[in-house]
Amino acid sequence: MDLVLDFADNWLLTPYVYPSSIESTNPYRQLFSLFVITTAGGYFLYLATAWLGYVLLFDKRLLQHPLILKDQIRREITYASKSIPIMGVLTTAVFFFEVRGHAKLYDSYGDTRLGYMTLPITVISFILFTDCLIYWIHRFLHHKLVYKHIHKGHHIWKVPTPFASHAFHPLDGFVQSLPYHVFPFLFPLHKLTYLGLFVFVNVWTVSIHDGYYRVPTLLKPFINGSAHHTDHHLFYNYNYGQFFTLWDRLGSSFREPSAFTGQGPLQAVVAGEQSNGKDH
Repeated sequence: MDLVLDFADNWLLTPYVYPSSIESTNPYRQLFSLFVITTAGGYFLYLATAWLGYVLLFDKRLLQHPLILKDQIRREITYASKSIPIMGVLTTAVFFFEVRGHAKLYDSYGDTRLGYMTLPITVISFILFTDCLIYWIHRFLHHKLVYKHIHKGHHIWKVPTPFASHAFHPLDGFVQSLPYHVFPFLFPLHKLTYLGLFVFVNVWTVSIHDGYYRVPTLLKPFINGSAHHTDHHLFYNYNYGQFFTLWDRLGSSFREPSAFTGQGPLQAVVAGEQSNGKDH
């Protein structure tokens, strides 16, 4: 995040926002700047990606599903919009320690033993590491002593739209994001790669809520997509995974998506339309 902060300092904050007497290394300035950048970036990533997912991928027939709530999209956006600033405060604390040099972030692949070959190794390691931790965190959030206080709000949306992707209780959203932030404190990670992965994670989070249930046949057994995650919203105790089905299979929480067996939300809508047509 220091790359983004440095860019903002050089092109916006120093000449136009802060007086020259407050240096860019001032910790209070850094905290405030990081909060503004994190929160504004969170809103932008959420709204832009969710809107694109809704326009380009989401099957609008799903809005006719009986479990879709009245004004659901507006409610999803409102819920997310209230949570993002609070998640921004918590995330800013993590970014602050990164900016102050406590993480294992580095500037150049030339500083590593394998050079650019480090890139695919790092990306794969990051995805596998976070996928494992998020599975167990997500499963913990479904524990009866935790669920009703933190995670239940996200399950209001039985048939989610892309705008449900960030509609979490703020503590819920932050806790599930912790693996992404923990990784660079444990393992070396290129700064630009970290930013790219951060954007990817947000896009993926939207994608598993976008109601686009198609997955290439070869990948169906392995990838946790929208069909899997929609069934998580519908049936609660299945398909906790983020990227892959591996941990759900190992943890006996895997459920074959109903969309793949002809019994998914969209098939229910189509069946209802056909039934109504016959009634008329």
